[in-house]
Amino acid sequence: MEDQPYVYRRRELTEPDWRRLPGWAAVTRAQWESAQWQRAHCVKNLRQLREVAGPGLSDAFLADAERDQREAATMSMLITPQMLNTIAPSTGPGDGAALTEAWYADPVRRYMLPVFSDRRPDWPSHPYAQRDSLHEAEMWAVEGLTHRYPTKVLAELLPTCPQYCGHCTRMDLVGNSTPIVAKHKLTMTRDDRLAAMLDYLRATPGVRDVVVSGGDVANLPWPRLEAFVTALLEVESVRDIRLASKALMGLPQHWLADEVRAGMERVAGIARSRGVSLAIHTHVNAAQSVTPLVARAAAAMLEAGVRDVRNQGVLLRGVNDSANALLDLCFALLDEARIMPYYFYQCDMIPGSEHWRLTLAEAQALQSAIMGYLPGFATPRMVCDVPYVGKRWAHQVARYDTVRGISYWTKNYRTGIEAGDDLALTREYPYYDPVHTLPEEGRAWWRDQEGALAG
Repeated sequence: MEDQPYVYRRRELTEPDWRRLPGWAAVTRAQWESAQWQRAHCVKNLRQLREVAGPGLSDAFLADAERDQREAATMSMLITPQMLNTIAPSTGPGDGAALTEAWYADPVRRYMLPVFSDRRPDWPSHPYAQRDSLHEAEMWAVEGLTHRYPTKVLAELLPTCPQYCGHCTRMDLVGNSTPIVAKHKLTMTRDDRLAAMLDYLRATPGVRDVVVSGGDVANLPWPRLEAFVTALLEVESVRDIRLASKALMGLPQHWLADEVRAGMERVAGIARSRGVSLAIHTHVNAAQSVTPLVARAAAAMLEAGVRDVRNQGVLLRGVNDSANALLDLCFALLDEARIMPYYFYQCDMIPGSEHWRLTLAEAQALQSAIMGYLPGFATPRMVCDVPYVGKRWAHQVARYDTVRGISYWTKNYRTGIEAGDDLALTREYPYYDPVHTLPEEGRAWWRDQEGALAG
């Protein structure tokens, strides 16, 4: 059946040749597959990027990136070699114009290495954009432990990652400060914070599901992570534990390390004996990021006894905003890496994100377009993380003003800060489309609103 909107072709994974990049021309396979080498050679600034990419990457591109870091970026530059190697993977250091053009167009580059010309000059931020757009800190039961849903909590163990994504929803807390964003700091010591989280969970038997995140758990020394998860497994009410790590894709070498594999076997064995589901959630947005090393890391975790490895991507314009791109990614994950497609979130309403964000209508259309190709159990949901509400399937919207780009949502539970709010279960909560996507009538309305807000 070739005359279909999407034609399935199984594609063998390939590891791009890192030696094509002048700065890594002499790097051996043993070095490349070492987590220590990867961490030590992360690209943190434009000088290092120039050294790796070589003179073929134009001065204009580097100036574009430098301006973004100086004037717009909410996350500092930090890119692992593994991830950088998947940018424009078929290009070499030859023709500079072609290399630069490929970098500009590349989907991984678009969200891992933003440049100023990517941003919207008219609406770089939505008028209602916020640093902590999901109000997670407001819902901390103890520092770093967000209790938003009745039976689930988010445990932010640390504020760092092996790599920093430009669209990070936790840009308020995670990573180094940038010229335009002074990051908030956790005040408790790590051990006190983690102990307080465990004390809260022991005292709150209504919680059965713990997402262990940050930051990225791959940045927590393995013995400390193992001790925390082992302690979680001793809390009788906890039935699900999810470890959140983009590093499974961005630094698979970490999850392939002997210490981590052996430790995961121990933790997974305890989980299995106690009937607790232990999973890893990663974050892959583009099919080219799924390489043989990523597949090996996922397989290693499954072989260690983890029940599932699942993917939570983010819908990003210019990255995965077509049905073909999403299906290519989902099949690469499912067929070649044994990673379950799970969610694709709409990009959250943080400052500077309007060039990435899709409308709710676009998310709904993408949901419809991918149906019927993947197995039902592996068909990801397009979800909108609505402030003060939580995750909602794109088609669960209560009503939707497409002219002004305002969708309205309801919920069936109270968050941790709404115990006395009689209207929490009947109120409609708004979410906003990017203003630049609206018809002129809608854009004019928002210009008036922006003026009123500024006044």
